[in-house]
Formats: sequence, structure tokens, C-alpha cells
Amino acid sequence: MAAAPRRGHFITLEGGEGAGKSTQARRIVETLHHMGIKAIATREPGGTPKAEELRAALLAGVVAPLGPFAEALAFSAARIDHLDNKIRPALAAGTWVVCDRFADSTRAYQGALGALSPQLLRAMEHVVVGETRPDLTLMLDLDPKAGLGRAAARRGDNVVDRFEGEGAAFHDALRRAFLDIAKAEPQRCAVIDAARSENDVAAAIWHEIEQRLDPRDWRTLP
Repeated sequence: MAAAPRRGHFITLEGGEGAGKSTQARRIVETLHHMGIKAIATREPGGTPKAEELRAALLAGVVAPLGPFAEALAFSAARIDHLDNKIRPALAAGTWVVCDRFADSTRAYQGALGALSPQLLRAMEHVVVGETRPDLTLMLDLDPKAGLGRAAARRGDNVVDRFEGEGAAFHDALRRAFLDIAKAEPQRCAVIDAARSENDVAAAIWHEIEQRLDPRDWRTLP
């Protein structure tokens, strides 16, 4: 009987608007593929058809009138489907999963909205995420004004989404929330200066992956 595959590593990228998470997630997966390592990129909210439907409602602000708790519940519902139908099966099959946002975003965003206690958010995360915690979380840190400028350039004439439209105080609180998470969990989190060039950010990210997860020691594809 063949041995079960080694569990894949789970990497998440976090940070405010326009920090470059999607771009860097794609680059990580490309580098892993070049090394012969199975890897997929995904995102939250989203990643599965049902979760993408919830994403559209959340970012359009449909859930916002119901308050931060309802938003947190909707994010959690999307995360449950994402975990059950994509993340956990991939990890069990030996595939590395690189996710643009995960549970830290719920902590930071709903926490920054000011209505939910950290204890409540941690309890929800415990129920939803369970043992499927990231092996490495990359906090892409960027001044909110710069990030929102990048997001606006990327968006063009499209409508501002639910969270980009919040005021400066919200985005400042959001940045502090992410940095506080990283400070509290240094073994899992690495803060990356996202104000640098895309290539410099990618190099800093790969340094952390090499130091913490040792991909060269990983089982490569045939």
C-alpha cells in the first residue's frame, strides 16, 4: 500500500487594500511550480463557486446594513465552504495552498469596524478554521494612502467596493490590526515591506518561505 502523501503547506497573504497580495500569491505559486512542487493559488472571500457568490454580496455591501457580526458570519460561511471543498482536500493531497487573505482578515476588518470583540472573533475562528491554520502568514505592510492609490489605479472606473470606501481612520486601524496580529504570533507571521518594488517584495517573501518552510526539502513532482 502506497504511503499517504505528505501534507501540503498552507501560506496566507494578508494586508490592507492595494498591498499586492494577489500578485505575490501568483508569483509564489509560479516559483513552487518551477521547483516541481504542486501548488495552487486561491482567495478569500471566494475560492469555490458558493464562496464566490458570497464574495460578490459582501464586496457589493449587501450584507453591510446588517452590521459587522452579520458580515463576520457571512465571511465564515464562505470560509467553511472554501476549507471543505478546496483548501483541506488540496493540503491532504500534498499540494501547497497559497491564499490571498484568510481568517486574519476577518479579525482585522471586522475588528477595525469597531463592533466585535477580539474574543468573539477568535471563538468564531476556532469553530470555523479548527486545526487548518496557516503554516506561514505574510503580512504585506503598506501605508494606507499608498495602498488605496494603488487600488484606485487598478480599479479604474469600476465601483469602489465595500471596504475600499471606508474612511482613512478605518484603514489606519486596519493596518494596526494586521501588525498587532503579526506581533502576537511571530512564529507564524512575517511582516513584509510592501512599499518596495514587486521584485523586491517577491524576494523578501521567498526568503521567508525558504527560512521557515524549506521548500528545497520538499517532495518534488515526477
